[in-house]
Amino acid sequence: MTTDFTPLKTRFGDQLVTKQAILDQHAGGEGLTAAYPPDAVLFVTSTQDVADAIVFCAKHAVPVIPFGVGTSLEGQVQAVNGGLCIDMSKMGKVIAVNPEDLDCRVEAGVTREQLNLEIRDQGLFFPPDPGANATLGGMASTRASGTNAMRYGTMRELTLGLTVVTPQGKVIRTGGRARKSSAGFDLTKLYIGSEGTLGVITELQVRLFGVPETIAAASVQFPELANATQAVQLILQLGIPMARIELLDALQMKACIAYSKLDAFEEKPTLFLEFHGSPAGVADQIAQIEALLIDFDAGPFRWATATEERTALWTARHNAYWAARALAPGKESFATDACVPISQLADCIEACQKHAKASGLLTPIVGHVGDGNFHMLVLHDPNNPNERMKAEALSEQVAREALARGGTCTGEHGIGLHKRGLLRVEHGDAVDLMAIIKAALDPQGIMNPGKII
Repeated sequence: MTTDFTPLKTRFGDQLVTKQAILDQHAGGEGLTAAYPPDAVLFVTSTQDVADAIVFCAKHAVPVIPFGVGTSLEGQVQAVNGGLCIDMSKMGKVIAVNPEDLDCRVEAGVTREQLNLEIRDQGLFFPPDPGANATLGGMASTRASGTNAMRYGTMRELTLGLTVVTPQGKVIRTGGRARKSSAGFDLTKLYIGSEGTLGVITELQVRLFGVPETIAAASVQFPELANATQAVQLILQLGIPMARIELLDALQMKACIAYSKLDAFEEKPTLFLEFHGSPAGVADQIAQIEALLIDFDAGPFRWATATEERTALWTARHNAYWAARALAPGKESFATDACVPISQLADCIEACQKHAKASGLLTPIVGHVGDGNFHMLVLHDPNNPNERMKAEALSEQVAREALARGGTCTGEHGIGLHKRGLLRVEHGDAVDLMAIIKAALDPQGIMNPGKII
């Protein structure tokens, strides 16, 4: 049935768009090739805009799909039943920064790069960096993290409070600015990771950190992947306070060498590391790491403290996705997202590589291995049914290998459309309780239908 959006057009004017080109731009994220365009896109500029739109949608049983900048990887923004896409990109205000308390309040459309640009002159930064320049609302909705998570935490730990519009169009505020509270249910944590299925996040109160006095980056290569993963395990067991530890396997390094012109590197498994702290503390950490990694046949060590050198190093790491895609021009990709206890990391990656070899597909690996999270990018031709089938099967095999080792099928990308079946494998009957919560808060089922449950 076609929805009559005339009342919304009267209320919002040009903010409501039904042009096919705009609908197509909002038909999906980056991870899945299937496109599901909405019936209309509303570019909201305030929490009240969102509330008014949802009141209309609740009255007419119209699906609501929140949209940030479309960087989700598991099909979170596909409008599987049509409906109204609420685009948050124009809600981009940094509302308040509190340097003394190391927190700030932002609208949900603020991107992580924008926030860091606005607060850096105050000596502050916001750590999560999921690679893409995602919005904070989207990052909270998928419980995102990234390369800094092992030291600073994920969106779960860094979000103090939220403003949320419920499926009935009511505006609520959860949490606050205090660093702890025992007052009632923790609704902030309920909405974080809910992927727009329980309400629309319009504002966030988040923690900030002081820019470290000294930052040093490093890279080191290994003869075998097992050497690198075992080294990471020992680093963590010894309690060396690393800021980041990123792993790229030999195939991913081949891609990055070509794409980012890393001519000084070889096509070998590589760790990218970063240290934060005082000059003496960072120097001590570096000395410990150098001494430790010799036992794993590591080398050469490359250190960088200058901002431009560190930026170049981490830009190459963040461009790993596009570098990997360049290995097979014309092919599509999706990334697995396994996360396991650190003691299981080497064994899990080895098992997953065996599955990948059997599939015959190109599968470079990157990982936030400091917290046991790794991604296998599965390159395939979506128009080749045999390759698509192999890719889907490999994705599930990787997830099940992680689950068998006490891990999770998704460390930071979320469930969306792609992993709904695996959610039941991971949580069993607890999924029924999630469904009860969903039905209680959204009895009409209008909030991002088809996702998670």
